[in-house]
Amino acid sequence: MSTVTADRKIRDRKIRRAAAGSDRTVAVISHVLLIAWSVIVIVPMLWVLMSSFKSTGEILSSPFSLPDHWRVENYTNAWTDANIGKYFLNSVIVVTCALVLVMLLGAMCAYILARFQFPGRRVIYYVMLAGLTFPVFLAIVPLFFQLQNLGLLNTRPGLILTYVAFALPFTMFFLYAFFRSLPNDVYEAALIDGAGDWRAFFQVMLPMARPGMAAVAIFNFLGLWNQFLLPVALNTDQNKWVLTQGMAAYASSQVYDIDYGALFAAIVITVVPVLVVYVLFQRRIAGSVSQGTFR
Repeated sequence: MSTVTADRKIRDRKIRRAAAGSDRTVAVISHVLLIAWSVIVIVPMLWVLMSSFKSTGEILSSPFSLPDHWRVENYTNAWTDANIGKYFLNSVIVVTCALVLVMLLGAMCAYILARFQFPGRRVIYYVMLAGLTFPVFLAIVPLFFQLQNLGLLNTRPGLILTYVAFALPFTMFFLYAFFRSLPNDVYEAALIDGAGDWRAFFQVMLPMARPGMAAVAIFNFLGLWNQFLLPVALNTDQNKWVLTQGMAAYASSQVYDIDYGALFAAIVITVVPVLVVYVLFQRRIAGSVSQGTFR
């Protein structure tokens, strides 16, 4: 009996050692891959940041060296001469308005579909879910004529409504699972205390879904801030260009006389808001990703 017990302990010890060795191998490989990926992402960003303080001659002659003279005027030139400041302001206005609208409408839609039973509920859910599969470029021509008929072509409101329409299905899909998982007891307690449906939603249920709201807001911000196809097709008025349009026009207008320092400075100005938003709310993304499923 003791021999059997000893053999079992030896076998268990070997299994634990093999498992520990396998875990170490996986950890080493994963860390190596993460370090390699970090280098691939961070090094180009640092190079762009460093180049934004150089002159064109320095960038071409010694692209990987530190600047001899840190040229802050590159940012001034990009902000004023290339009108990046105006395009930046247009992007802030359009993206902020679209983000507020899509978060409000998406939260209300997801809340109704997740918490209430009514005829046609499934149809509405799946129709909106189908919007995630619809390619943006297929809707460009119909959108163009629709906005033209409404008098919203080449206007900020037209672009805002278009952003909202394309971000709404994802927002609803993402928030559906959060509202579905909220306890019903809290909602019933709010109704017993005299709160109506609107007050229960805005003061009770919506704050409870704050992690999901924060995560989907970040995803929407990243997508809308970097949007290029829709503004190019639906917003051809140069005075109302957003930042992606302005950057593309500035890069293509330089031809053979390119001010690379100002161009890199414009790139930094474009990327900084995205980085700031992501760094501030990255924990929300890591802790709030959940798949929405219809039950």
